Amino acid sequence: MPVLPLPENTSFENLRKQAKDLLRGVRSGNAAALERVREFHPRPNAARRLADAQLVVARGFGFPSWPKLKHHLEGVSRFAWDPLAESPKESDEADAFVRLACLEYGRWSPADAVEAARRLAVKPELSASSVAAAAASGDVAALAGFLDRDPEAANAKTGPYRWPPLLYACYSRLPSPAGSRSTLEAARLLLARGADQNVGFLWRGNLPPFTALTGAYGEGEGGASQPPHPERDRLARLLLEAGADPNDGQVLYNRHFRKDDGHLRLLFEFGLGGPARGPWHARFPEKLHSPKRLLVEELWAAARRGYFDRVRFLVEHGADPATPGMRDGRTPYEAAVLTGHDEIAAYLLENGAKRAELDPVSAFEAACVAGRAADARAALASYPDLLERLGSHGRLRLVHRAVEAGQLEGIRLMAELGFELTGWTRHDNAGVYLGTTPLHNAAWIGDLDMVKLLVSLGADPEAKDPTYGATPSGWAAHNNQTEVATYLQKVETERSGTGN
Repeated sequence: MPVLPLPENTSFENLRKQAKDLLRGVRSGNAAALERVREFHPRPNAARRLADAQLVVARGFGFPSWPKLKHHLEGVSRFAWDPLAESPKESDEADAFVRLACLEYGRWSPADAVEAARRLAVKPELSASSVAAAAASGDVAALAGFLDRDPEAANAKTGPYRWPPLLYACYSRLPSPAGSRSTLEAARLLLARGADQNVGFLWRGNLPPFTALTGAYGEGEGGASQPPHPERDRLARLLLEAGADPNDGQVLYNRHFRKDDGHLRLLFEFGLGGPARGPWHARFPEKLHSPKRLLVEELWAAARRGYFDRVRFLVEHGADPATPGMRDGRTPYEAAVLTGHDEIAAYLLENGAKRAELDPVSAFEAACVAGRAADARAALASYPDLLERLGSHGRLRLVHRAVEAGQLEGIRLMAELGFELTGWTRHDNAGVYLGTTPLHNAAWIGDLDMVKLLVSLGADPEAKDPTYGATPSGWAAHNNQTEVATYLQKVETERSGTGN
């Protein structure tokens, strides 16, 4: 059985209930419970007490003991923060302004920052109405006044999110007009007055933490709806010069969707991959990736996505191509092979990766994604049940893999083999998200050639995702993929005009 990640907002009481339920299952002879005990208990035949069930639960989530799990959750509770659990109904104009100004990875959108700027233009005194508002608006003079009166305010939790003020400055998405207002300078002032450069929170109780540096870089799964700070690079350098830990797993994850490597160059300049400097690794040693592991995960993702420049850059800076990635247990070399990036695979072999022989199913998957028709058909001739063994979800997962890898020939081949191009996929730890068709995925990425190919092969441009009820054109528009959105809107119009 796989070790599972802790759910969001994990409750210790819920885990205690899980242990009691597991114990009841063991005592009643439940097959699933007994299998779980065999997997995670060192002496499964003697596991008949509550303490045994608690050990199994802890090990099932990757902790060596129940006390370690409890200690971890106690630490999480100190820093957990959940924007989705709040129902903001402030009568306070300053708090409402701050909520609009700051990216919080919840309900926020770039239009909120536009509204915050409008309110500030109408009522300039808002920026001086609280420490949080001064930091979020970049009112350096007002912020200095607050700090002069109360030096402890530099690290005190305040404002609508109960954040220290440095986080409001780093997560603010207000533009910095010429003049005295600047969130970059607000951050500089706070650091000079003793603000913790590694301050952060655990979004919905998850690790890694969202730090001040995470706020500077922004981005993530939400794409253009989670923009970086207006002065991202200068702010990031400021934080790193002040001692922010460059081994920031959330920054690396949020930025791995794009080819630009500017963040990696800056982070390596300040010690990415070297010893962790900040407090977060000491607080959560069991659950935060080591600096070396962070590099492996980045290399795995870059190999999978076909980012050759990033692959080379990471290998040159010490990332190990022979270590398996944690999301699917494959090495970066195998990730490149399975996504048809043969040039990357060859480079990794030349630089320390070990050649791996793929099992028949994996070899067939690699041939399909890469569009190697002869290899795929030869595999089917030898193993006629391969398509059945993959199942509908497995086949759809391969289509998504080809979409994300930009493998047009792979999509053509899979269409010829009868793969579904419009079905919905479930969550996949290797990078496919809940509720997306391949066309939604391609539209979000902004790959116009892939979008056109999928439509020509019969993918439905009017399919609506089950969460937002949006078509692929809506996904493209939401992520500022204008060219793709325009094309898909034209296709939708043409279909409706012909009655299709």
